Amino acid sequence: MPSQALTLKIATLAPAGTSWMKEMKKGAKAIKSKTNGRVKIKFYPGGVMGNDKSVHRKIRINQLQGGAFSPSGMAHVDNSIQTYSLPMVFNSFDEVDYVRTRMDDKIKQKMADNGFVILGITEGGFARIMSTQPINTMEEIRNSKVWIPEGDILVEQTFKTMGINPIPLPIADVFTGLQTGLIDTITATSTGAIAFQWHTKVSYMVDTPVLYLIGILAVNKKTFDKIKPQDQQIVLEEMNKVFDNLDSLNRKDNINATQALPNQGIKMITPSDDQIKIWKSLSTQSITSMVDSEIMDSDLVNELQQYLDEFRKQQP
Repeated sequence: MPSQALTLKIATLAPAGTSWMKEMKKGAKAIKSKTNGRVKIKFYPGGVMGNDKSVHRKIRINQLQGGAFSPSGMAHVDNSIQTYSLPMVFNSFDEVDYVRTRMDDKIKQKMADNGFVILGITEGGFARIMSTQPINTMEEIRNSKVWIPEGDILVEQTFKTMGINPIPLPIADVFTGLQTGLIDTITATSTGAIAFQWHTKVSYMVDTPVLYLIGILAVNKKTFDKIKPQDQQIVLEEMNKVFDNLDSLNRKDNINATQALPNQGIKMITPSDDQIKIWKSLSTQSITSMVDSEIMDSDLVNELQQYLDEFRKQQP
């Protein structure tokens, strides 16, 4: 296959002007400069290219070469990408850092084996339950109209194990769903809730992280393989810098956003220790069920747990 200059057209839901888009554009500028224009990246922000399904269809016909996805948007390629999003596995950012430094490369390799080059994995942060009514118990969650991202099999399986019947909607419909009362409970990061203005439609936030979220920038491997090897190296190096920077920016933004939400009128709820035990026990059951039904890769789930055990034993 002859090497050639090319433009990678990449879709993202991130609105123009966000930290994500600013950093992406910086990376694209550096790549264009260092490859002397042989590789250019053009971003389509704000969901103009449609939802994950539309983006994947456009990648298949080469109208796009890549996209920024949530793990659920890439799970049909390989379920390993959802390993970090298992419910209530992480207790702290320190645990996340310990695991990710040991597992990111393995997950990237699995995706490459299935046709996608991951240019970066970025921290979305810890997602919490937000609602229009107070949520203190599992029973109250079960009686709520709970949103899940459309097509997110992992979250759907988790909720069904917990006896919750979720309402799947595309991210673009969540605001309207909250406004009309179609849904009244969401799970989101603080920055996500503010960026999409969902925080203006909820009144309560449960101060317990339930999921760790990531964002992925992925391009079609067949297209990436057309880039000269030394230019591939430049793309990966520059994108690594972008994603290292995004990880620290996003973490800071999330911590600040979580602290800011009470000033926006959001009331914080701290469930009892007994309730947390129930939630964690049900989360563990849902993980076992996902491994048994092969929704999740048992080897990766076990590896994640081993690293967490290893890290926790080292703590005083």
